[in-house]
Amino acid sequence: MPITCAATPSLSSLSSSFLASRLSVTKSHPFANISLTKPPAAPLRLLVRCELAALPVLSFSGEKVGEVPLDLKSAPPDTSRAVVHRGIVTEQQNKRRGTASTLTRGEVRGGGKKPYPQKKTGRARRGSQRTPLRPGGGVIFGPKPRDWSVKINRKEKRLALSTALASAAAAADALVVDDFVEEFDSGPKTKEFVAAMRRWGLDPKRKAMFLLTEVSDNVLLSCRNIGTIKLLTPRTLNMFDILDSEKLVLTKSAVEYLNSMYGEDAEEEDDEEDEGEEEEVLAGDN
Repeated sequence: MPITCAATPSLSSLSSSFLASRLSVTKSHPFANISLTKPPAAPLRLLVRCELAALPVLSFSGEKVGEVPLDLKSAPPDTSRAVVHRGIVTEQQNKRRGTASTLTRGEVRGGGKKPYPQKKTGRARRGSQRTPLRPGGGVIFGPKPRDWSVKINRKEKRLALSTALASAAAAADALVVDDFVEEFDSGPKTKEFVAAMRRWGLDPKRKAMFLLTEVSDNVLLSCRNIGTIKLLTPRTLNMFDILDSEKLVLTKSAVEYLNSMYGEDAEEEDDEEDEGEEEEVLAGDN
């Protein structure tokens, strides 16, 4: 997967800019002839893009009818694994309900009466039947309801998702098909859906994820009994299903959505929106 990184300004220009500014040093200093330098005033901005070749488009009958480009942003190779790992861990951890709860010895019912006298029994001292050392007693350091959610930046989450999609497409684990919703207008037919998968080169026994912009009831019923298929929309797209699937099946409209949401233009729009919000805040303060 060829990844191009464009940095502004370049490293070669930075080395020359280092010599442009000097700090004044008094003549009494023993190292007065040595010039000290300042870092450049403009911050170094790194733009990362993942440029992929055009993916072939297959018809419902399995024939190649064209090509469609898939151009997604991707993290640098040295940090892509960490970005994707953080995205999947955050997504899974935020799904935890955190409702597990146990009772301590102070919350267990009963145990108010001393079981037997303190002395003259030859047994260990026992003040309550609800001690954690006996069956039916409380739990020591057991789980209590808590919030497991963690925060992740919006751009970092989008970058993790686009990196996972770009990696799957670069590894030839993704294919594009024509929109086939109209093929099931007559009714749900699981056999036809399985036959179409075989024409596309997919094994119904292996995990596959289908990304469609619109899902009709007939298509949903046609693949409901196939346990290896995940049928998603842009609203339900998530990291786990992308990484858990062996094949990604995209429609042409889904590819257009991915290019518009996770392409280079989407980042520029986000930057413009952020700059506009900052200007509004400054204007309100004044």
